Amino acid sequence: MEVSSLNKTLILLVLLLATFTTMSLGTRVGFYRATCPRVESIVQSAVQSAVRANPTVAPGLLRMFFHDCFVNGCDASILIDGPSTEKTARPNSFLRGFEVIDAAKSQLETTCPGVVSCADILALAARDSVVQTGGRSWQVPLGRRDGLVSQASDTAALPAFNDTISVQIRKFADKGLNTQDLVTLVGGHTIGTSACALFSYRLYNFSNTNGPDPEINQAFLPQLRALCPNGGDGLRRVALDTGSVDCFDNSFYENLRNGRGVLESDAKLWSDQRTRRFVQGFLGTRGQPGSRFNNEFGRAMVKMGNTEVKTGMEGEIRRVCTKTN
Repeated sequence: MEVSSLNKTLILLVLLLATFTTMSLGTRVGFYRATCPRVESIVQSAVQSAVRANPTVAPGLLRMFFHDCFVNGCDASILIDGPSTEKTARPNSFLRGFEVIDAAKSQLETTCPGVVSCADILALAARDSVVQTGGRSWQVPLGRRDGLVSQASDTAALPAFNDTISVQIRKFADKGLNTQDLVTLVGGHTIGTSACALFSYRLYNFSNTNGPDPEINQAFLPQLRALCPNGGDGLRRVALDTGSVDCFDNSFYENLRNGRGVLESDAKLWSDQRTRRFVQGFLGTRGQPGSRFNNEFGRAMVKMGNTEVKTGMEGEIRRVCTKTN
């Protein structure tokens, strides 16, 4: 009896140690090397096909990952369907590319069922979207697990289009990200568009002045007004990086310097001294894909991608990304 009891105790200790070790490892490159070695190629193929068919999917997937990580960590809670989930919140109403994640998940469930989390699929898809638009690749640490909670009310943590620099710095700091990370990650706006509704107030009656935001380049103003006439279609899409909407490069920062930032929160990156120095650091040859920005963007994405992640025994591995098990 004593030997049997001792054996049971030893077995229990081994199991506890294994659980602790798994939980303490966090994310790492090559997490699925033994359990699902084709995970990266499968996600890459899904993203590549989708972006070729519709280039707007690339910025959609990149924004989706950002919006996921800023609300209770990178746990794929943005993917869950329901009447009051994150997906239904106003800041997420313009996101696109959900079908790409679903397609990749479906194939992965056939290849290695119950192994790859939706959170990791989204992290890989964001990286692959950057690569598909001309950006530099980076290694993505994996091992996230999927969250069990998704509430629209939690999206207040997301940075907003009209946030001051102080508010932006605070929101990023709350996620363990510094001011350089902030300026770097906002550079993801080098691809994609914004709805007129999110910035047209800057064009006509900014801060009840009966005039435009003075930070907008006067030569750029007529172009924006033509795209977004006063009282016009608020859903019309406008490039966030004029002249380079589908190319991942550093021209976004040049546009900020030249008073051609579309969103108020973006434009303030140049006007505020706390962030301007980082914008200046990313300036260089327009459209140069091998710029310092590309290197820093990958680093910042890895850092953000480890925000409040669930690993080990936390969360779950969803069978379908749109609902919990």
